[in-house]
Amino acid sequence: MNLTQDRLRSIGWFTVLLICFTFTVVLTFKVNAVKSQVRLTERQIASTRQQKLFLETEFEARANQQQLKSLNDVEFGYQAPTAGQYLEGERQLAALGKPRGADAPRPIRVASAAIADDNSGVPAMVSPLSGKAMAAEPPKHGQAKATTAATLRDRLSHVEGRGARSE
Repeated sequence: MNLTQDRLRSIGWFTVLLICFTFTVVLTFKVNAVKSQVRLTERQIASTRQQKLFLETEFEARANQQQLKSLNDVEFGYQAPTAGQYLEGERQLAALGKPRGADAPRPIRVASAAIADDNSGVPAMVSPLSGKAMAAEPPKHGQAKATTAATLRDRLSHVEGRGARSE
């Protein structure tokens, strides 16, 4: 009999745990469903706010257009261009030009110089540090690094040579 009571007690606890686990799973699904609804509602709120902002901007722009139209009608008297005001091509545009008047200033002319040859008599630029003539065009990227490295090597060898002599 003792064995049956222990067995019934463990079956009872297993049943209680199974019921608790089932309620936990059901509650988890409910919570996730509510969270999903909250996210959907938040998206709808954001979309509605964006649409409201768009409509407010549209309203302000249209109100501004009405104000500009009334200001234009009263103050300036501007009118929208008609089809007859558009030009068909360059010839019509040229026909609108007027000949220069007698008292009009002379047109501005731009001078151009011929390209000088390499033997133009202009002295080459000389570096104040090395005393060597500089190239007419700058060295390419890889050449500049090699030249700089060689120059640094030469300088270091001169310094090392001086240090060896003084000792």
